[in-house]
Amino acid sequence: MAEKLYEYQGVAGRIHSIRDNLREKYASWKENNPNGVSGWVKEKCFSVKQSAGSGNGIDDYSHIYRKKTKKELVRVSAAVMGIEFSYAAETAFVSPTLLKIGVEHKHMTLVWALSPLIGFFLTPILGSLSDRCHLSFGRRRPFIFIMSIGVFLGLILVPNGESLGYSMGDPRPPSLSYHRVSSHRTTAQQNQLSTNDDNSTFTINETIVNNSENIDSFIPYNNSHPWGVLFTILGTVLLDFDADACQSPARAYLLDVTVPEDHARGLSTFTVMAGLGGFFGYALGGINWDVTFIGEMLGGHVRAVFTLITIIFVVCVGFTITSFKEMPLALIEIGGSEFQNYQNCDDEENEIMETNDQQSYGALENTLDRDNTNQAAYCPIGDENNKLNQDQPRKSIIPDPNASLFLYLKSIIYMPRSIRILCLTNLFCWMAHVCYSLYFTDFVGEAVFNGNPTAVEGSVSRELYETGVRFGCWGMSMYSLSCACYSTQIEKFISMFGAKKVYVGGLLIYSTGMLLMALTKHKVGVILFSWTAGVMYSTLFTMPYLIIAHYHAKGTFETTLEGEEKISTQIRGLGTDVAIVSSMVFLAQFILSMCMGTIVNTTGTTTAVVSVASTLAFFGAIAATQVMYLDL
Repeated sequence: MAEKLYEYQGVAGRIHSIRDNLREKYASWKENNPNGVSGWVKEKCFSVKQSAGSGNGIDDYSHIYRKKTKKELVRVSAAVMGIEFSYAAETAFVSPTLLKIGVEHKHMTLVWALSPLIGFFLTPILGSLSDRCHLSFGRRRPFIFIMSIGVFLGLILVPNGESLGYSMGDPRPPSLSYHRVSSHRTTAQQNQLSTNDDNSTFTINETIVNNSENIDSFIPYNNSHPWGVLFTILGTVLLDFDADACQSPARAYLLDVTVPEDHARGLSTFTVMAGLGGFFGYALGGINWDVTFIGEMLGGHVRAVFTLITIIFVVCVGFTITSFKEMPLALIEIGGSEFQNYQNCDDEENEIMETNDQQSYGALENTLDRDNTNQAAYCPIGDENNKLNQDQPRKSIIPDPNASLFLYLKSIIYMPRSIRILCLTNLFCWMAHVCYSLYFTDFVGEAVFNGNPTAVEGSVSRELYETGVRFGCWGMSMYSLSCACYSTQIEKFISMFGAKKVYVGGLLIYSTGMLLMALTKHKVGVILFSWTAGVMYSTLFTMPYLIIAHYHAKGTFETTLEGEEKISTQIRGLGTDVAIVSSMVFLAQFILSMCMGTIVNTTGTTTAVVSVASTLAFFGAIAATQVMYLDL
């Protein structure tokens, strides 16, 4: 019947019908949205969501004020696992990739200075913006999502930069074939190399005495890839900056949706997930995908690794940002009546919640104690007597509703000594770790396996280098596994020995391991001493943020000369302080990128990489002795 009607109406009649339907839908939408498109956008993005059928008109955020299960903490931390997968691909293959397409050592290290130059200044600002983000989606998750897009683009560009360069006109490398013609003499061998490039050929003949030389230096190949270098560097900057910067909102998100009692457990879970992500990420790089059908299908080893990691990254980030709703900032700033309505739920509901979990927490108290750094108290549901106690304050880490973005930005410059010392310690830690993570596979390929990244493809030196890079991936995989294992015990170590001994001890272990690796330069040492890097990574991934969260939870950032805690009157945001401490990774990377190439060229060996890492970790241990730990 419809077909006959369409046939009768013809094309013009159908167009008119579609137009009328669209007009009806637009009229209906306009009736439901009297404020127009701008009002609809504001409502969707900036207003507090209303729960259907809820008597108080507010979504249920009780999950924020209860203790989390291990499974829930794993889901909240899944994003960092995806980030570490991508970081594993970056650290393992970016340096070798840049060296292969003609970037010299001294210039390759400068490439790593680009993203930290941006990140050092931008990351704290992004942290402050997240503290004052009014989106109904939350304060942290929008930033996680946006930065994840940058990581995704970086994962696409890095392995395909060289190919994109060829499409833009970069000269393609010659296709090489070796023809070995044995002489009747046992002391000599004639080697002939035929190279086909744009229908041109040339032949090189040489006599190799006792087979002790190779033909690498005789190949007249212009290893220049200007477009390929550009695309690869662009991908590196996107991947490096966003992977590092994304960790700050991810950490703040974890601290926001958990109660202070869960912070140590949550951060250790966060680090375990990071370690597992690095372990499996580097393991993927250690497999020779060139000899598998996946490698053939995806276009080689590097592309196979990056493709698999891209898929895993998207899944992990999606798993986290769909885990727990964040309380929008607009709801926190609404005021007393809404919170009172939310807290005064009916007795039956309270009784059920108390039965299920005696440790679950209800709504925020609206009364802010101005003497306690403007932090709002939270109290167990049904316990009217458990209000904010001056002697034993129990606070959740939420922003002061009266704090402006300017105040948060101002707190980046004017910070207490405790945070400055923590930043200095984290700077040394990250400098020590960046030495290992960014240049380690190159160290293994050159110093341990005696390979050459600039040798022609297919030559002995190039094969040795690539074998060393893959072997280095297994060493870094071991460090990530060590990080995951140590992170499961770090909370126990803190309770047994105290935060100070755990912090300082972890850095000294790493310093000793890197020193022994520099002295041995052996395959066994690559695997064995990489485990000490995991201890240090777990330490710097957990301790600074546990200490920052502790400062905010207690509202204390300094002590008197007698060692007594002083309640701070300065308004500080958790997201801002987490970002400030995290931004040290960018400063560390920038400093090393400016000088590491010169250090390697001056010493003439990539062994300098792990030697410098050992020295910087020792300085970090000294700085860690000056950190304010309060009662941790």
